[in-house]
Amino acid sequence: MKPKDARTSEAMSRVKQARTAPEDKVAEALRSLEVAYRRNVKNLPGRPDFANRARGWAIQVHGCFWHQHTCRRGTTPIHNRELWQAKFARNRERDAEVEAALVKAGLRVVTLWECETKDATQLKELIQERLRLPRGRM
Repeated sequence: MKPKDARTSEAMSRVKQARTAPEDKVAEALRSLEVAYRRNVKNLPGRPDFANRARGWAIQVHGCFWHQHTCRRGTTPIHNRELWQAKFARNRERDAEVEAALVKAGLRVVTLWECETKDATQLKELIQERLRLPRGRM
C-alpha cells in the first residue's frame, strides 16, 4: 500500500525494520537474565525478533504505533486515515498469521510492546514472567 504523499512516504522510509531501540532493550534484558537467544531467526515464520527453539519460545517486539497497541502511542493519523487504517489492519492480520505459524512450529509466542520496554527493571520482570523463568535470575 503506497502512501498518497511524499511527506508520508519519506517518513515511512526512515522506519527501521530490525534492531530497533525497543528490541535492543529486550536483548539487553535477556542478556542480563542470562537467557540464550537468536535474533531475527530467518528460518522461522515471520523472522521473530528473538527465539530459542531448544526452550520452545519466540518473542515479538511490537511498536505501539505500527501494531496499534491500546496505549497512548497506538494512535491513527488523521491525514490519509483510510490508508493508515488499512495498513494497521493488515499489520494485525499478519501478526496473527505469524503467531499461528510459530505456534504450529511448536513455539510459545510472547509479545512485548514498545511501551513495556521503557523501564529496564519492569521489562526484566515481564520477560521472566512471560517466559516462565525462575525468579532467582535477576
